[in-house]
Amino acid sequence: MLANLEALAHGFSVALSAYHIMLIVAGVLLGILVGVLPGLGAPNGVTLLLPLTFSMDPVSAIILLTSLYWGALFGGSTTSILFNIPGEPSSVATTFDGYPMARQGRATEALTYAFLSAGFGALVGIIVITLLSSAVASFALRFGPPEYFAVYLLAFASFIAFGGGAPLKTVVSLGLGFGFGMMGTDTVSGSMRLTFGLDELIRGVSFLVVVIGLFGLGELLLTIEEGPEFKGASGRIDLRAMLRAAARMPRYWLAMLRGSAVGVWMGVTPGGPTAASFMSYGIARRVSRNQARFGKGEPEGVIAPETADHSAGTAAMLPMLSLGIPGSATSAVMLGGLMIWGLNPGPMLFIEQKDFVWGMIASMYLGNVVGVVLALATVPLFAAMLSISFSIIGPIIVTVCLVGAYTVAGAGFDLWLAVIFGVAGYLMKKLDYPLAPLVLAMVIGDKAEDAFRQSMLVSNGSLSILWSNWLVGSLTTLAILFLLWPLLAMLLSRRSAANLAVAAHPEQDA
Repeated sequence: MLANLEALAHGFSVALSAYHIMLIVAGVLLGILVGVLPGLGAPNGVTLLLPLTFSMDPVSAIILLTSLYWGALFGGSTTSILFNIPGEPSSVATTFDGYPMARQGRATEALTYAFLSAGFGALVGIIVITLLSSAVASFALRFGPPEYFAVYLLAFASFIAFGGGAPLKTVVSLGLGFGFGMMGTDTVSGSMRLTFGLDELIRGVSFLVVVIGLFGLGELLLTIEEGPEFKGASGRIDLRAMLRAAARMPRYWLAMLRGSAVGVWMGVTPGGPTAASFMSYGIARRVSRNQARFGKGEPEGVIAPETADHSAGTAAMLPMLSLGIPGSATSAVMLGGLMIWGLNPGPMLFIEQKDFVWGMIASMYLGNVVGVVLALATVPLFAAMLSISFSIIGPIIVTVCLVGAYTVAGAGFDLWLAVIFGVAGYLMKKLDYPLAPLVLAMVIGDKAEDAFRQSMLVSNGSLSILWSNWLVGSLTTLAILFLLWPLLAMLLSRRSAANLAVAAHPEQDA
């Protein structure tokens, strides 16, 4: 550990140059722009910027790309809260309480909670990378297909146990997400599935198109039904409200620590930031004393997913560097960059390329601070949009959504899909079906399927492989308990109600 701290000090000597600080600021600003625009997202932003880094020094290149990543995570939260349009897939959970807060005139408060908790989560992730890189890397080596499937199963089960809605409706939403995620080419056999004879579905249904439709266009239809006006904050940012929100942050220390733990876990294992934010939100809702306020503007509903999102995004860099296993889509793109720059990820990278590894880690500390400051500084620009008439901002939101949907693959068919999912999102909200499980199933459903099929191939079709060691066995058992939790809770509540009835009327029992 002491050696890691000494290496970090050397990393700061590399990162703290005028050129690298300029790259950090430029990368964060670009990232905020990328995160604000739905359809781009951090993976696409890094992909577009990657060719520009080929002529750069690898240290400078990775600093620029990681800074863009942090900025994109912050930018995705901004539009999620102000307009219910997740700029990043991992920002979807932030819309559940962030957008209601904005509509109640608490946009400044929601954004302050989001950015400060995100900064805390990212800091925890960076500290984990700094202090525990060797131990975490060796732990991640224990994960094979059964362990990966158990982690994904636990994520799905946690929604059924802790989602707060009707369990059957949650299961239906999960099933729809699995179905949409299965459309297209089977990654294992290469056969076509659920394409219904449409060539456009061979490449599958893009998750971003679904999110844009469900949340962006779906919410717009609800707004039109309720009355063509925004009920959010004024265009002016209240500095005193920002300071008051910052002063209240310590009240939510447990939610931040819990979200950071979930995020680091899902970042080191290949769950990713999106699954981490959903899982953290579900757990926070289940254990909170204010369950009834979740979904209606509860600050903890913003803090929990934001903390997990950023800690997972940061921690995902560790398996990418030490094992060559990307923990998120963005780190997968960066892994390709390492190969292009002539660097081989693995344990030897920490020994042979100290300037690269520790310069990048030091820049993550700096990029996190710069990201929080710039995100807060750009809040007035985006919050001012809330004061614009709906007759102007409504068409702008539709345009942004459709441009984002088209940008994903440059396919006109995606525009129709966005509209279809917009109507579906409207109907699901009217019928009180949760959208989050559908989104989660689409994000990691294919990964869970691949991990399960690989496990079955290894074990010749025996489910006993899911209890083949203490790690996978404990994860699988916990997931099954979560799946059965609604049934157990119902039986317990009925028993307690019967006991109360007997206590109230003992003569009837006699």
